[in-house]
Formats: sequence, structure tokens, C-alpha cells
Amino acid sequence: MTIKQAVSHNPATVWQVPDAFRSIYSHAFEAEGFKRLLSISGQFGVSADGKLGTDFGAQCEQAMDNVEALLAAGRMTTAQIVKITYYVTRATDFPTLVEIRRKRWSWEPAPSVTAIAVSRLARPEYLIEIEALAAGGAS
Repeated sequence: MTIKQAVSHNPATVWQVPDAFRSIYSHAFEAEGFKRLLSISGQFGVSADGKLGTDFGAQCEQAMDNVEALLAAGRMTTAQIVKITYYVTRATDFPTLVEIRRKRWSWEPAPSVTAIAVSRLARPEYLIEIEALAAGGAS
């Protein structure tokens, strides 16, 4: 089930989101009429069998797969994500992150997003961690 009413807020009173980013970023995201909230803890690029991707792209794709699996467990889809936080250990990986986001998680209205470069995650070999918040309609 989708959110009854979803609105992105990108007012002229704050810096303007470039057109190329409007499908993957909103300053604020408003969701109305939902009954459930699913908070997804930070997901790393580790598969169910414990394997870790060897590069940033592989870890990012797997972390997204993990988020999608948790959404499915909560009977939700990526279309119900209202907030995403990305933590990456190398700022040089942001262009790859944007490319993968455009390919996999691009929709209107875009959720609110925070992307942060950090010095380290829970383990030194982890290159990305993704948290998500989703709002659902049916209980």
C-alpha cells in the first residue's frame, strides 16, 4: 500500500535542489495518512551468507538489497521510504552512490536524504551503511 499523500518540500527560502537530484533528494518529505512506521537500522554491504562486497559499488548494492529485504519483511516497498541516511567512509565514493541511487532508488516525490562521510564504520572493511525510515498504510 502506498502513502495516501506524499509531498516534497523544497521551498524557495532554502537552497534549490538541482533538477538532476530532484528524484533522489528532497529537503523535507511529508507523509499523511499512514498507520505504520518501519525504522530500518543501518545496513552494511554484507549478504545473508556473511559475505562482504569487495568494493564500494558492491557493498552499496548489497546494503540496498538488505534494506529492500527488510522493507519486504515489513510488507513495504522502496516507494514508502520517507527518510534515508547514508554513511560512507570515503567522500570520493559519493558520485558512485549517486549513480546507484539514480538507478535503483529514484522516485517522485523523493524522500529526505542525509549523506555523511565518516572516518570509520563498525568494522574497518565496511565502506557504507544505510538507514531508512518507511511509512505504510495498512496495519
